[in-house]
Amino acid sequence: MSFRLFDAPLREPSQFVGFAGNKIDRQSENRADDAVEKAFAERSARLMLMHAGRLYLKLNGGKFDPWFEAAESQPFEVSLDRGVLLGFSENGPVLAVPAGIEPEKLPETVKAIDYRSVYMQGLIDEAAAGALAQGAALLAWHASHAFCSKCGSPSEMRAGGYRRHCPACGTDHFPRTDPVAIMLTATREKCLLGRGRHFGPGMYSALAGFIEPGETIEAAVRRETLEEAGIRLGRVVYHASQPWPFPYSLMIGCFGEPLNEDIQADLNELEDCRWFFRDEVRSMLERTHPGDLITPPKGAIAHHLIRAWVDSE
Repeated sequence: MSFRLFDAPLREPSQFVGFAGNKIDRQSENRADDAVEKAFAERSARLMLMHAGRLYLKLNGGKFDPWFEAAESQPFEVSLDRGVLLGFSENGPVLAVPAGIEPEKLPETVKAIDYRSVYMQGLIDEAAAGALAQGAALLAWHASHAFCSKCGSPSEMRAGGYRRHCPACGTDHFPRTDPVAIMLTATREKCLLGRGRHFGPGMYSALAGFIEPGETIEAAVRRETLEEAGIRLGRVVYHASQPWPFPYSLMIGCFGEPLNEDIQADLNELEDCRWFFRDEVRSMLERTHPGDLITPPKGAIAHHLIRAWVDSE
């Protein structure tokens, strides 16, 4: 017998967003302190090589390949002591490892491309993009948490990269994920979109902000919408989530029902904020807007929130 709570006509919306295709078996119960070294020693090991926010990609037959065998990785000055074990694929262990060689010294067959461009341009498949999100977030956390936040002493990587331990005071530290509420405020006829000061030409998106300590997702959605746009919300409904490795966030997408329509935008946060009717938003999604206004690209959770609303009529 099916339990009604879990009945759904479609797949989870989160499965359609960028960085959500990770198929690695994390095997969190098998993360010994020497897990990275043991995984690297296996002939079947595959590595993602990363350097200062860039992914190293091999050019194979005109296509980009993000995976390196252990032997292939040696010329790139990999720092195994700072590498992390992502888990296991059907073929063997999978690791993310910092590379020491500078991008300008790479051979012509290897390119260094920043994470955002890799994602925006669709240079790797969804499974690899999911692994990139996992590896990039972990390496970024380790890079910024080399010292114990309790006593200030240098800490050491443990558990295959999923823990840092301070030998001085014995404190353990664990990877952080920063929760971000991203919300589309909408009625049947129109939705609220804002334009951040750092956005590309013509782009409007759903509003977003970090969830604060002691706050529910719904409370954060209401607070951020009120602070950024002066709009009070009634009902808030969760839609989907997305890993976002810039540097280690989790985007939590929701819909909000407005209780008022008079916008009072925080111009310190936004360049513009206004209501858009459904037909105009559809043209923005399809890149046919007469004023060249657009929404975020297909992989972004904001795009999926906006598309779900446009298609809901």
